[in-house]
Amino acid sequence: MIDIRFPTALQMMLSLALAQQESVSQLSSSQLAQSLGANPSFVRKLLVPLVRDELVHSMMGKNGGVRLAKAPDQITLRDIYRSIVMDKKIWVPRTGIPHRCLVSSNVRGYFEELIDDAEEAVLSMLERHTLLQALKELQNRASVTKSATKTRAKTTRSRSSRS
Repeated sequence: MIDIRFPTALQMMLSLALAQQESVSQLSSSQLAQSLGANPSFVRKLLVPLVRDELVHSMMGKNGGVRLAKAPDQITLRDIYRSIVMDKKIWVPRTGIPHRCLVSSNVRGYFEELIDDAEEAVLSMLERHTLLQALKELQNRASVTKSATKTRAKTTRSRSSRS
């Protein structure tokens, strides 16, 4: 089963960072769910650890909502990942393997070391990226896409007028 909690939480946090950048004070869980195309109860479940780890502030009630608890440049992608995934490993070794040969007798220990190395590499990479950097990257990609679309439209109109 593929775990979509981190990518969904990252998208939520990016949405909150964008809202903050656009001077929107808070978003409701329903607004987040709608923008994500996700189930509102799934969004609320993801908000629980983000609030617990003080990455998000939550206000209850009719006029309630959520907002970032820290500046986007103070939140790393590792912070979000650790909040959502906690100590769950990215992989788990098989259990109950009968020790019948060199491989079956030693594969679990080898795989556990491999898991630890992979996990540290992922966490190290996520630590180097802030929420603000991720938002800026998305904004850059959007402007490049928009620019390319305009160029294609001009080229198409130019070809059409020559015909």
